[in-house]
Amino acid sequence: MTEEYAASRYEDACALLPGRLRAAAMSISRRDKARTEELRLRIGRALYLTTPEGETALPQTRVIRGDLEQVLDRATEYSRYAAAGTMAHGYLTAPGGFRVGLCGTALPGGLGTNEGIRDVSSLAIRIPRVHEGAAEPVLPELVEGGRPVGTLILSPPGGGKTTLLRDLVRLLSQGSALCPPQRVALVDERGELAAVHRGRPQLEVGCHTDVMDGCPKHLAVPMLLRAMTPGIIALDEVALEEDAAAVRSAVGCGVTLLATVHAASLRDLESRPIGRDLLSSGGFRRAVIIEGRDRQRRVERLP
Repeated sequence: MTEEYAASRYEDACALLPGRLRAAAMSISRRDKARTEELRLRIGRALYLTTPEGETALPQTRVIRGDLEQVLDRATEYSRYAAAGTMAHGYLTAPGGFRVGLCGTALPGGLGTNEGIRDVSSLAIRIPRVHEGAAEPVLPELVEGGRPVGTLILSPPGGGKTTLLRDLVRLLSQGSALCPPQRVALVDERGELAAVHRGRPQLEVGCHTDVMDGCPKHLAVPMLLRAMTPGIIALDEVALEEDAAAVRSAVGCGVTLLATVHAASLRDLESRPIGRDLLSSGGFRRAVIIEGRDRQRRVERLP
């Protein structure tokens, strides 16, 4: 991923901002644009830019409620009703694949559900960057006999798991000298992998990939097994007991699994019930561990 590309994605995200905030955000250096991962707006506070080192305030950018309303209008293309489903879960996907997280007053529904968010008080515009080629160095170790093997991707939060999984899906979907094109079913529960907007992925995930967007993993997996006959199912951030149960059901159907999980190491993963469930499921034969600030990747064989 070049600095020019990363900076251009930042500038595209700034198009969601009101004029005065956009002008301030665009005034920073190209290098700082390339390093910025999020734009954060909180009522009564400055506009903050999130980098790997933390949040930096832009001077003279006090955010008011009208600023948040304008961002929401632009992100939903002035049709908030169409985005109501994901907004009830605290996010929406804007054109270009930008995920906008929302915080405010939740509107509780029946049976412990949430019907929406009113009086939005803060927004986080996340800037996804497709890093094509990120998975190429590890791919040879994840293929045996021309077929991919079940793989877990581990790192602490923000370590690059989603970026690596997205590129791995792309490579396997399009095929390579290592293996022919694979039919991949991608469960994009939070809209971060493919960033589907009005039915079309905004981020490249391959021509043989079917995306189930905005659906919990434990519901999406059986639906995909019944309807799409995938060879591979890819899941981001397996964290709940029901997610692990969905993994076990897919293993029983002979599907290859790719999944990410928060963990600093295999020992860290083994110390948690969800980790032990995943490792004992029989669905994973490799683990890619992403380590350090430079996000070095190494592959380990699993028993």
